[in-house]
Amino acid sequence: MTEQGVRWTAEQVLALAPDAASRKAGSKLGVAGPWSGTGSGEGTVWGLCKGSGSRPYQTVVDLAGAAGPGYKCSCPSRKFPCKHALGLLLLWAGDEDAVPAGERPPDWAGQWLAGRRGREQAKKAGDEGGSAGGPADPEAARRRAERRAERVTAGVTELEQRLADLLRGGLAAAEQAGYGWWDEAAARMVDAQAPGLAARVRELGAVPASGAGWPARLLEECALLHLLDQGWLRQAGLPEALAATVRSRVGLPAAPDGPPLRDRWLVLAQYDVVDPKLTTRRIWLHGARSGRTRQLLSYGAAGRAPELSLPVGLALEAELTAYPGGGRARAALGERFAAPAPAAFRPPGTTTAGAAARYGEALRDDPWLESVPVTLDRVIPVPDGDRWQLADADTDTALPLTGSARSRPGLWRLVALSGGAPVTVFGECGHRGFTPLTAWPEGTGEAVPLC
Repeated sequence: MTEQGVRWTAEQVLALAPDAASRKAGSKLGVAGPWSGTGSGEGTVWGLCKGSGSRPYQTVVDLAGAAGPGYKCSCPSRKFPCKHALGLLLLWAGDEDAVPAGERPPDWAGQWLAGRRGREQAKKAGDEGGSAGGPADPEAARRRAERRAERVTAGVTELEQRLADLLRGGLAAAEQAGYGWWDEAAARMVDAQAPGLAARVRELGAVPASGAGWPARLLEECALLHLLDQGWLRQAGLPEALAATVRSRVGLPAAPDGPPLRDRWLVLAQYDVVDPKLTTRRIWLHGARSGRTRQLLSYGAAGRAPELSLPVGLALEAELTAYPGGGRARAALGERFAAPAPAAFRPPGTTTAGAAARYGEALRDDPWLESVPVTLDRVIPVPDGDRWQLADADTDTALPLTGSARSRPGLWRLVALSGGAPVTVFGECGHRGFTPLTAWPEGTGEAVPLC
C-alpha cells in the first residue's frame, strides 16, 4: 500500500459529511485540543479523541481503500463518516505538525485496516471468480428471466389499460380520485416485478397537487409512461442500446458490461438522495484522458450513509465499467491504482445554449432522461424576478435554475463565489432547468462543492 502523502483541503474533507449537522460538529473537532496519539502512514490517518467518557474514541480513516475512503470509530454514531472522523481529517488537512506523516499505525488501527483490506481482496477474488465461472445454472437463470418478463408484460398491459381509462374519463378524474388510485396502480407494478414503472406511477400521483398547470404536466408524464410501456412491448424491434435502456427504466437489474476503461478520474460532485427506505449516493467523475463523464451509484439502508465516498476536487487512477443502455452515464468502479489526490484539470465547458442542445441530443437515446451532466464555462448567477438563472458572460443566453437548486444553501455559496464575475459550474441540465453541483472561480483550480 502506497503512502498517502498528499493532504486534502478542508472543503474536500467536508464534502464527505453525510449531512449539515455532521459538517458543523466535525468542524468543531478539527483542532488539536481534543486529539492525542495522532499520525498518518500507509494510506491511513488515526487518532484518539477525548469524549464525554473516561476512554477516548479510537478513530481511523483508510484513505486508499479500493472502495473509497473507509472509517472506523469507537463512538456510537451510525453516521459514516462520524464527526470524529471528519474532525480528524480536518486536523490532518490543516496541521502537519498535529498529524505527523510516515508513522506506523497502532495495533487497534492496524487490525481494522488489515481486516478491511482483506475483505476487499476477498470481494475482488469473488467478483473475478464469478465473472470467470458465470451463473451456477444458466438454464435456471434463463427460466427465471423468462418468468419475470412474462409478469412484467402482464403488468405493462394492465398499466396501458389504466392509462386509457384515465384519458377516456378525463384528467379531472385524477384530481378527484386522489393519491390512492395511483398508489394502488404502483402496487400492481411492484407485484409485476417492475419497480421502475412503480416509481414513475407514484410520481404521477403527486402531479394533480403540484399547482397551476398540472393537467398539462400530467398529460406529458402519462405520454412518457405510455412510451415506456410500448418500448417494453415492442423491444424486439428496437436497437439493442435502446432496448437495454427500456429494460433498465422498467426496473430490470443489469450488470456492468464491456471492457473496463482506465483513466485519471476527477471527482466532480457527490450528493445523496434520501427516501424513507434508502439513501442513494450519486458521484460524478470525469476522465482526464477519455473526456468521458460517468456516474457511480452507492446505496445505504435508511438512516445510514452509503459506504462509497470520494472527495470532490480530487482525482483517482481507476478503472470504470459502463452499464448497458443508450445515453446512460452509469458505471461501476473497478480496480483503483492510487489513492485520490488533488488535481488541477477541469472538464471542458460549454455555453448555456450548448448545454440545452446536449440534453436534447441525449433524449434521442433515452427519452426518459431527467438530465445530463454538463460543465458551463464563464457563467454568472443572476436573479430573474423571484427565480435565479445562470447567464453566459459572453452571450445573451441563460439557463434557469431548478426549484431544488434555488432552495439549497449552495445557491448562496455560488453567488458569493461569483461576486458578479464569471465562474465555471458543473451540474445537471434537464427539462426543469440546471442544478449546480460544483463551481470553480476564475484563476484557481480548487473545486467548491455546492451540494
